[in-house]
Amino acid sequence: MPQAPMPVVDLRSREHYIASCVALAQEKLSRFGSLAEIAAQELEINRYPRLEQLEAPHLIHLLSPEAPEPVRLAKEAVARGEVLFEHAAAGEGTRLFLGPKYFINIARDLSLETIAHLLSVESGKVVSPEAAAAQLDCRPQGLLPLSLGARHMLQLAFDLSRLARELGESPAEMLGRQHLLVIVGEEMAGGIEKDFYQWHFYGFHPARVYFMMQESFHGLNLKNGRFFYDETSPRRLHNHGQMVMQQAVDRQLFRLPGAHAWEKVYQSQDEVGDWLQGFVNKISYNIEDLDYLTGSLDFHSLGLVLELGEKGFRMVMEVVANNPLKPQKGGMLAWDPTLSRDVMIESFQLGDLPHNGISFLNRNFNHYPRPFESWRRVRDEGLPMPVAVKDNFLYYQPVQGDINFLVPTAFFRRQEMPAIKNLKRPAALPLAINRMAAQDRQPGFREFVQCTKEGGK
Repeated sequence: MPQAPMPVVDLRSREHYIASCVALAQEKLSRFGSLAEIAAQELEINRYPRLEQLEAPHLIHLLSPEAPEPVRLAKEAVARGEVLFEHAAAGEGTRLFLGPKYFINIARDLSLETIAHLLSVESGKVVSPEAAAAQLDCRPQGLLPLSLGARHMLQLAFDLSRLARELGESPAEMLGRQHLLVIVGEEMAGGIEKDFYQWHFYGFHPARVYFMMQESFHGLNLKNGRFFYDETSPRRLHNHGQMVMQQAVDRQLFRLPGAHAWEKVYQSQDEVGDWLQGFVNKISYNIEDLDYLTGSLDFHSLGLVLELGEKGFRMVMEVVANNPLKPQKGGMLAWDPTLSRDVMIESFQLGDLPHNGISFLNRNFNHYPRPFESWRRVRDEGLPMPVAVKDNFLYYQPVQGDINFLVPTAFFRRQEMPAIKNLKRPAALPLAINRMAAQDRQPGFREFVQCTKEGGK
């Protein structure tokens, strides 16, 4: 398969990764005399090399909701524990001003007055508490007092329990067969580990729940024409692309099978590879996806993904239509005639392309059929390394979606393409509250929450 030119990113260890970051900067950016010059040229530095040649996408698979056989096969694969559920929960939620996203607890932490204030600050217009209330299906304090992270994990367990009953199986046994990978941030890791113990691992078997602490990095600096890793600079995450690269580094994934959080069991690179070979698909969830709160398991799309996996695709991405009246930026699907294939291109690779020039957006919801194969390619080759200058230091911004340049990738859409519903900014808080209210109204959900909190008693 034709490949885009790829950088060399050394994933043998954290130290090797940092060294390769410095080497890449020296190789690609030495023509610039300062970080200010790099900042001024970011759009061009990160620009997709064949941007002007791109065409409309050639093949987007259409998801049919009327296909019972793929749905049946998808349910059976999940029931057997053959689907790995990855949860990206390391985001800090800096644009929300509410702390790490995992721990956002709207019922406990947000009043109508606070919500109105956040909406006013973001919009630049005064939003009264009454105007904020008019957008809500219930008052914040009418919600169950659950963090976003707890809601995320509870919904998956709730949906799996419903599947078990549908198939005539024990919910406890089905939950015990599932495998999870939870990506956490360094500063929130201890709190999330404590959360899992307090919730009795949400009914999942502790030995099958894997964690990874996504690392943050100091920035690079430039002096006398040489780049160096500056430990006086702020530490930042290297985006979600680094998250998938870190999974290929030795002893990054760990389990908490003991009675205490300090009893971590780290996995070698070979053990992770062997573990991944046991799955027919990996679903990568984003904790900020609000549609997830009333349906974590989409068997129609999973059925299509399993079919595409049998045809040799190793990444499947869902796309949605951009709103022509209010277009937004995001990953863009397009046909690259040089590569002779459709590709997903991240937003900061699009130069000054206007938002209305993007017809199809990545929904930020990815599947990886036979996930060992994409993991192996990332391990061996790394990902493209876009750059960003922040606080006068250079940081890398690799993206998970660029795996589509490494493995055969398919794209699909629904007959009615929904708008993206993510909790990223204060403007999304009313929608988030309404989605949480709908989650709480699911028949049996409140009882399930109480039972899970008590350890299934």
